[in-house]
Amino acid sequence: MKKIGIIGAMAQEVERLKGEMEVRRTMAKASMEFWEGTLNGTDAVVVQSGIGKVNAAICAQILCDIFEVTHIINTGVAGSLKNEINIGDIVVSTDALHHDMDARVVGTRLGEVPQAGCLAFPADGRLAHLAVTCCKEANPMLSVYQGRVVSGDQFISDRQVKDKIIGNFQGFCVEMEGASIAQTAYLNHVPFVIIRAISDKADDSAEMDFPVFEKEAAAHSAALVEHMLPLI
Repeated sequence: MKKIGIIGAMAQEVERLKGEMEVRRTMAKASMEFWEGTLNGTDAVVVQSGIGKVNAAICAQILCDIFEVTHIINTGVAGSLKNEINIGDIVVSTDALHHDMDARVVGTRLGEVPQAGCLAFPADGRLAHLAVTCCKEANPMLSVYQGRVVSGDQFISDRQVKDKIIGNFQGFCVEMEGASIAQTAYLNHVPFVIIRAISDKADDSAEMDFPVFEKEAAAHSAALVEHMLPLI
């Protein structure tokens, strides 16, 4: 029996999903509230993790341990790392890595978690393909891209920092949780995908764009998640 864990960092990233859910129970754990029930006919657990990589990793591990989810979807917003990916567009992960991990002194590559065995954590191919297909149905007015999601405990709003991240990692978008969820899912052998709607361009305009566009972008990502659930 499939059970889908759905993580959003902020309230606006999960409020639509909670509103559409037939809730069986709620559980508080690690200062997070987990909503378990049925969403679009599918067993699911929806949770707001809070912002940042530690919150995201704790949240994903609880989904694996306590709720025994079979799949994890991370929904939310991100900053674009490519000129052609505009505000409102959707990025579906091929893989995810930590742009602020640097243990090169012990022989790893920039961005690589020591002893992880890989630079980036690969998303589930079937989930990613399904997300792209469903996005064209749920959000036909938007462009959808597949590529690398890069994460760090920083809100990127500086052009020079953005350019450095692009040069090092060739990412499609940047945010603050996805790689930790990806790493947790990878270690637990749980298929995952990250879905990100673009809220800003991760440059000097980001501080102005993010508050304006984040709610609309989050709604696009949530609509896609809801649409794809019965097909997983």
